[in-house]
Amino acid sequence: MTTRLADIAAQAGVSEATVSRVLNGKPGVAATTRQTVLAALDVLGYERPVRLRQRSEGLVGLITPELENPIFPALAQVIGQALTRQGYTPVLATQTPGGSTEDELTEMLVDRGVAGIIFVSGLHADTSADMQRYEQLRAQGVPFVLVDGFSPKVQAPFISPDDRAAMSLAVTHLVSLGHKRIGLALGPKRFVPVQRKIEGFVRTMQDLLGLAGATVEADLVQHSLYTLEGGQAAASALIDRDCTAVVCASDMMALGAIRAARQRGLEVPRDVSVVGFDDSPLIAFTDPPLTTIRKPVPAMGQAAVRTLLEEIGGTPAPHSEFVFMPELVVRGSTASAPGDRTRP
Repeated sequence: MTTRLADIAAQAGVSEATVSRVLNGKPGVAATTRQTVLAALDVLGYERPVRLRQRSEGLVGLITPELENPIFPALAQVIGQALTRQGYTPVLATQTPGGSTEDELTEMLVDRGVAGIIFVSGLHADTSADMQRYEQLRAQGVPFVLVDGFSPKVQAPFISPDDRAAMSLAVTHLVSLGHKRIGLALGPKRFVPVQRKIEGFVRTMQDLLGLAGATVEADLVQHSLYTLEGGQAAASALIDRDCTAVVCASDMMALGAIRAARQRGLEVPRDVSVVGFDDSPLIAFTDPPLTTIRKPVPAMGQAAVRTLLEEIGGTPAPHSEFVFMPELVVRGSTASAPGDRTRP
């Protein structure tokens, strides 16, 4: 027991006496210190005493499209931690190809009496989908928040990154390096984030390079799938059109773009520059480290939880879209355009 107290105290950065008071449920410990000790207990793999186990305020569903793209587990972790801190138990429901659909997962969560649901990159982002499903959910009295994607047909709070600004950041960076043939690789056009990225990309290419919008969209935008293979296919098509730089709508696609360049005997970034989107965990350790647009995942996840809890608490947030600003993270996958090596 003494060894355990010492371990926990060292991990939490507090005295053994403080750890003892927390474990025995004694007063006189600040709430933040108590949380730090409990977190240390969890990190070290010790079981919490029964008296310290939190009673759940209820279940909250989190529906994500898949977990292969590391940005979704990262967002799920932020949301899960924020919910747990507020006393709720997160229930992660993941769609898989050929498996449960969003509607089936929603029905399962409602049947289990969840207090609310957070949808990430769901059908609300698909302009071809029927938005009536969300109105039916609202009619059942289930609060929900929608992340990544927007529909004026749905009366609910939306949480989104600024996709147009993201593309402006990426294109401005590449133009500053001397690139003029810049391609955009992204997913199917029916998705709202895709449409917004195209708008931002086209407008910035017009403003900075004087190109005609119709020409940019016809010649420099390539639709594919949000996968490594999708990025490879899209980048291959763009490189064949003499693009010296490719902006990708996800980091997974960007890794595919790097593979496409290497298959042609080209080097990244010497011959082709590549920009990702998300700044997924571990993406800084790829070869080369990926220049990307960082999605504000912590801020978006916490806002989604805060907004949902307001809905659950009976003081609904405005039925509008909360838009979060992304950030350019420059690493090793972008460099001066070929033939323009005088630039830094």
